[in-house]
Amino acid sequence: MSVVVTSITALSVSAISTNGRVSSGGAYFMISRTLGPELGGPIGVVFSFANALACALNTVGFAETVRDLLIEYDSQIVDAVNDVRIIGSVTVTVLLLISLAGMEWESKTQILFFLVLMVSFTNYFVGTVIPATPQKQSMGFFNYRSEIFMENLFPDWRGPDGDFFRMFAIFFPSAIGILAGANISGDLRTGACVLRDASGNLNDSLSLSLLNDTESVCESLSCSLGWNFTACEQTQSCPFGLSNNFQVLVQVSGFGPLIYAGIFAATLSSALAFLVSAPKIFQCLCRDQIYPYIGFFGKGYGKNQEPLRAYLLCYIIAMCFILIAELNTIAPLISNFFLCSYALINFSCFHASITNSPGWRPSFRYFSPWTGLFGAVASVVLMFLLTWWAALVALVLILFLFGYVAYKKPEVNWGSSVQASTYNMALSYSVSLAGVEDHVKNYRPQCLVLTGPPNLRPALVDFVGSFTKNVSLMICGDVLTGDEQSTVSRSDASAMVKWLNKRKVRSFYTTFRAAGLRDGARYLLQASGLGKLRPNILVMGMKMNWQESNSQEIDNYVNTI
Repeated sequence: MSVVVTSITALSVSAISTNGRVSSGGAYFMISRTLGPELGGPIGVVFSFANALACALNTVGFAETVRDLLIEYDSQIVDAVNDVRIIGSVTVTVLLLISLAGMEWESKTQILFFLVLMVSFTNYFVGTVIPATPQKQSMGFFNYRSEIFMENLFPDWRGPDGDFFRMFAIFFPSAIGILAGANISGDLRTGACVLRDASGNLNDSLSLSLLNDTESVCESLSCSLGWNFTACEQTQSCPFGLSNNFQVLVQVSGFGPLIYAGIFAATLSSALAFLVSAPKIFQCLCRDQIYPYIGFFGKGYGKNQEPLRAYLLCYIIAMCFILIAELNTIAPLISNFFLCSYALINFSCFHASITNSPGWRPSFRYFSPWTGLFGAVASVVLMFLLTWWAALVALVLILFLFGYVAYKKPEVNWGSSVQASTYNMALSYSVSLAGVEDHVKNYRPQCLVLTGPPNLRPALVDFVGSFTKNVSLMICGDVLTGDEQSTVSRSDASAMVKWLNKRKVRSFYTTFRAAGLRDGARYLLQASGLGKLRPNILVMGMKMNWQESNSQEIDNYVNTI
């Protein structure tokens, strides 16, 4: 199930990333530039927080392994829980220092971790084919046997929390690394080219699933639930077997210490990647200035614009969750936040496809909008099946942040699919309205108001706006005559529209060049509007300067009426 969700998301990421330039910001950049700031802003906050939690999760995993090693050698710092807190705090501090040293040090460290991890995997698979010693058999390892595989094929949940979705929530964070490259795309020399190679995302997902599935199959073929079943049933304290021993990989491998080295490499590598990703995403969100009071964290330092302030914020968040010191408590929270991010990525791909936006032209063709919709729905359903209250918290947070952005309407224009959808809806309704016959019950005053520049006649604008507001059409017409400039610049027209919006008057603004007021009014009445949305009333201001006006101006005014 994890592979299905991550593979579909990888297809959506590949499609979005081949539709244009992907800057730093990872999933936030993709969603915000596709669905707009209303949904991009909330996911930027949620995804940054999820990456900080993932850093804490992997750090706690490392700390628990070190603690188990200490217990195995009859050594402790304080006690089992506080040892995890101490080790985790020291570890995340060291990782922070590596991150602050720059991407060069971080990339070299990741290469070292990768090599150690590959050696550890090889050591494990070699260990599964080495004949089991009597000592290993006493711990439940018997090499490959079909009867053991059949025994382990079906679930055997333990305890009140033992069920499929509880285990899925704990396992799913191991498959969330598919966006690690996208999150730091701004730091890659050829970031766009790397992301456009869609096979990279798919290889990440498939290779991860292959390794995990192969490892699980090897365990199922060779490890029994326990050697002395009678003792397990009587005392419930059997220390060996798949269900009782978390360090069973060490027993199966050819050389146990290499498994510990692999665990250290995997957890530290992931923790470091998430510790780098979260600040990069949050920095991009801060620089877009969608939300107030967070611009402080968007400042970059050095030639690579490293978000040092965001690093410290991520460090503090990770430290808070490390102090929980319980892996199984943190994992379901992370699963929900990442599933929420995956749902929006898949939905953005689906939405951009069905709206037929001119700006949606991905070069990656091996995707379908319906797979994106399936991935989005599956992610939301899994959120509630895993931890319903965490899913509710995530959705309430997203709705709150969405409402704030929708109310504030930040001045950004990213050519989102929401804008394309708005155009499609307006066009469709306008065409449908053209087929509706007029009736006295549906009569609406649709006004063409000769205001000139609207800000010069605010009383007239307010008067007409008071009875057309949310009811009917209002167009502010500006007739340019005589020596006036032949056209109004786009910036001036935008300024008039902003003035109307600020005054909360729902109106269009249009200009027309004519020899006189009479001709301009006639032409505007004929040319303004679309279909049934045409003016049926002309509104003019009372002429107050009769005595100063020449006869031609007075004639124009009277004949216009």
